[in-house]
Amino acid sequence: MTQKKEVIKYPITKKSDVKDTFFGTTVKDPYRWLENDKSTETKAWVKEQNKVTFSYLDKIPFKQQIKNRLETLWNYEKLTSPFKRGNFTYYYKNNGLQNQYVLYRTNSNGVEEVFLDPNTFSKDGSTSLAGITFTKDGSLATYLISEGGSDWRKAIVLDTKTKKIIGDTLVDIKFSGISWKGNDGFYYSSYDKPKGSELSAKTDQHKVYYHKLNTPQNSDELVYGGTAAEKHRYIGANVTEDNKYLIISAATSTSGNKLFIKNLDIPNAPLVTILDHTNTDSYVIENTGSTLFIVTNLNAPNKKIVTVNAANPTPNNWVDFIPETKNVLNPNTGGGYFFAEYMVDAISKVYQYSYDGKLIREVKLPGIGSTNGFGGKKEDKDFYFSFSNYKTPGSYFKYNVESGIYNLYWTPNIDFNSEEYESNQVFYTSKDGTKIPMLITYKKGIKLNGKNPTILYGYGGFNVSLTPSFSITNAVWMEQGGIYAVPNLRGGGEYGKDWHNAGIKMKKQNVFDDFIAAAEYLIENNYTSSNYLALRGGSNGGLLVGATITQRPYLAKVALPAVGVLDMLRYHTFTAGAGWAYDYGTVEDSKEMFTYLKKYSPVHNVKDNITYPATLITTGDHDDRVVPAHSFKFAAELQAKKIKNNPILIRIETNAGHGAGTPVSKTIAQYADIFAFTLFNMGFNKLSNKK
Repeated sequence: MTQKKEVIKYPITKKSDVKDTFFGTTVKDPYRWLENDKSTETKAWVKEQNKVTFSYLDKIPFKQQIKNRLETLWNYEKLTSPFKRGNFTYYYKNNGLQNQYVLYRTNSNGVEEVFLDPNTFSKDGSTSLAGITFTKDGSLATYLISEGGSDWRKAIVLDTKTKKIIGDTLVDIKFSGISWKGNDGFYYSSYDKPKGSELSAKTDQHKVYYHKLNTPQNSDELVYGGTAAEKHRYIGANVTEDNKYLIISAATSTSGNKLFIKNLDIPNAPLVTILDHTNTDSYVIENTGSTLFIVTNLNAPNKKIVTVNAANPTPNNWVDFIPETKNVLNPNTGGGYFFAEYMVDAISKVYQYSYDGKLIREVKLPGIGSTNGFGGKKEDKDFYFSFSNYKTPGSYFKYNVESGIYNLYWTPNIDFNSEEYESNQVFYTSKDGTKIPMLITYKKGIKLNGKNPTILYGYGGFNVSLTPSFSITNAVWMEQGGIYAVPNLRGGGEYGKDWHNAGIKMKKQNVFDDFIAAAEYLIENNYTSSNYLALRGGSNGGLLVGATITQRPYLAKVALPAVGVLDMLRYHTFTAGAGWAYDYGTVEDSKEMFTYLKKYSPVHNVKDNITYPATLITTGDHDDRVVPAHSFKFAAELQAKKIKNNPILIRIETNAGHGAGTPVSKTIAQYADIFAFTLFNMGFNKLSNKK
């Protein structure tokens, strides 16, 4: 598998004399100019970098073969769970390679029609349907659109019978759901339009508005937020299913929220405080009349459900309804029941409870994996849930709430035989002795000889749990003899709030240590070796990959950081980045926090005379969640070190954001590049599989 290494001539990235001083320490920031996404210089740099990157990728002999296989495997009809609204049943469907899923509906006679087709929103498929909410009677709907992958949304109201647009299009909506108050109007959240670039300028003053139908947006009522004395970066508003209460959640960070309630039956009713601090994650999941059901981790790191009267809703009046257990609770409601889903070592288990707290049954799932659904309106007697794992494509089942019987509703007709693959959970020991679970999936009969191309994928942050789910892209990877391994790192939510808190701020190194230990386990047990190992992660996972390769540059052959948070000294100055401080801390907190962040910040820890892994950084020019400047600066730092042999490339998707709503065509092209780059730099000249 000997290959001639191509000498890559990288674009010259100019350096400027920009410096910051933190607690008496001066830090250079020579690529600060790349933060200006509007400048002609930055746009020219992006163009030149892409020219070099695609020139390299297009020469890989089997890239087109991978792309063809991705297209073939992707090209099957896909459905989502149906849901009933008014006189129609709605569901999303994709005929195979459509850039965006189409929203269909059927009437009571089973006649199908297209309700919304996002593929008609833009010529290149980059404008996506970002959510839809119906009134209780289903006669009206508000749908959100995202353009170019941006987090900024527009809202459009439809008469569902005629599909005619009602009123004006609302703009500048961000990090928001839509919640109808009867049929008169709805609540939504937004920020003031930022000064400068809306893709990178800071947004930290979230507000909830009420929009009355057929009135201009500039007359919308400010319901909560907007005070100079108290800034909240994330505020959400939700009306209970019976239209009796408005619930408002207010947070300054991605973890922890205040909670308020307002009785909509009483004109000009005050906003009543449920929780006046952000020390817990709590929300109202249900109500029966004035009885509220609240999901909380207050004194319950694995979460529980409590009940309380809306007239006196503070924690001193809470009564346990479904108590905390040793496993993490993720509940839902539907059909007049509660469904308590638990994560047991990141695997789903589901229990059904009545509204008086009686356990009805454990729902025996189709296998070991992850489920979604188990929820609907109170009047539903049947609803749908999905089930999948890393080797099994997702199927949907129709569940009867009274009998507990479910039947297969839909399963994909996909050219992939999951019986040929196996997925095993192992537990390995991290640096400090903590046991970490990891699922390893691969083709049966694989030889553990240390030569298997392996992707180690991680996240480890923001209380996010990585549970088993099927991916077409991973299927193509495994068809080529690849191993796909996913550890459940600290910082995630797999074992509750304590697990999350064990990987934040000045404990963030635990996450990197867990990831490094996962790689070492795979190597020590001959699943792979450093020459055949790729590290992959996106967003906070991009930080994980960046920190790992700067700390342990020889651990893996390939690094694939995607849309990563890579400049830890300035992340909080862009868009909603300041809201991530619960997990990361900021340089402004203390000298100790600054020192800790600088020690692992990927942009600030690239060194001379080190051979870093072959690296393909991926980002989108419209990413306003983790601005692309993170990736730009990291690429510039790595390229400036003139690393021998291994390529350092950045692939910048144009008219694309953080990931949500990315057209299928762009996703396929991106993964063809990623897999081709990975295998090529592991020494492969051709694919191993006939497919």
